[in-house]
Amino acid sequence: MTDLAPVKSNNRFPFQIRFEPRLGELKWWQSLLISLIALIVSLLVGALLLSVVGGNPWKAYSHIAKASFGDIGVFSDTMVKAIPLILIGLACSVAFRMKLWNIGAEGQFFLGAFGASIVVLIPIVPDGSPAWVYISVMALFAMVFGALWGFLPGYLKARFNVNEVISTLMMNYIAVAWNNFFIYAVWSEGGFQMSKMFPRAAWLPRLTDFSKQIPELRGLTTHAGLIFALIMVVVVWFLLSRSRWGYEIRLIGDNPKAANYAGIQIKKNVILVMMLSGGLAGLAGMSEISGVVHRLQGAISPGYGFTGIIVAWLAKLNPYLVVIVSILFGGLILAGREIQPSGIPKLIQGIILVSLIASDYLVRNRVRIIRRTED
Repeated sequence: MTDLAPVKSNNRFPFQIRFEPRLGELKWWQSLLISLIALIVSLLVGALLLSVVGGNPWKAYSHIAKASFGDIGVFSDTMVKAIPLILIGLACSVAFRMKLWNIGAEGQFFLGAFGASIVVLIPIVPDGSPAWVYISVMALFAMVFGALWGFLPGYLKARFNVNEVISTLMMNYIAVAWNNFFIYAVWSEGGFQMSKMFPRAAWLPRLTDFSKQIPELRGLTTHAGLIFALIMVVVVWFLLSRSRWGYEIRLIGDNPKAANYAGIQIKKNVILVMMLSGGLAGLAGMSEISGVVHRLQGAISPGYGFTGIIVAWLAKLNPYLVVIVSILFGGLILAGREIQPSGIPKLIQGIILVSLIASDYLVRNRVRIIRRTED
């Protein structure tokens, strides 16, 4: 128990600030309020930095809102950016719920893109196959390759207690180098830094593809990857909130000693959760190459794997809130291309992440101001 007696000190300042663990959990709305305050603070800090570099922060934020949500066309483009963020946000939420810090979603994203690409480029699916065969097999291979990239750090964590932050972070670079070898040396089209274009049947359909039937959809780029993402939102919500396995995941994350006492196989679950997390990130890679670029190339991610970490934290690991937060960050990524200096959007994302970490500390600890007394 914390000693509540006055603190004796020769310090002239009459008060001392202490942080103490909260005895009970905050209500959901209190936790959400703290996160919103952290978001507002981060935006104010971002505004200050924009002012320092000579920009007008209020015009910049207004431009971001208009360029991302100003009309149905730009909102459709925002949703294209949000789709991989939803899947990666879910991937991070699953792992973080068990206190597994998967920082490797970026690499799992790239391996998912690679797995989906080999279906077309080897090829595994014969030319002329119907679209549903292409899409189904590509999604399956993407999740398998992403899961395998999650299995490796999961096994190292379970078997040798290797820090998953280090292993997943380092594997990001291996994944990028792996993809680049095939892009530059094996599947390069005419020496360019990309593979040949996928056949049309391997493209995820976009809203604009149905514009002949519905003229209002003309020019809208949102693709069917959104369906995959929303299905996974429901699946992850059910797993975490309504299944026995989800209860085991939550218990291991909250109290591993109690989970071990209850007979739950912690090492097995570490591996399985990392594989599920990697599979979701891999599916995000498939949605990007099949729905957007339609070929394997190096520049397919503006940092989705790292932005997904912020999405998961801001959503408080809630699958449904992941969708909303992903749309907001999708808008920031889309409009951020027009903001100068070009590093400002990523800087704002970093400030938001730091603010969220600080707010999470305040959720778990309360602030006490104690009056000092003289010796």
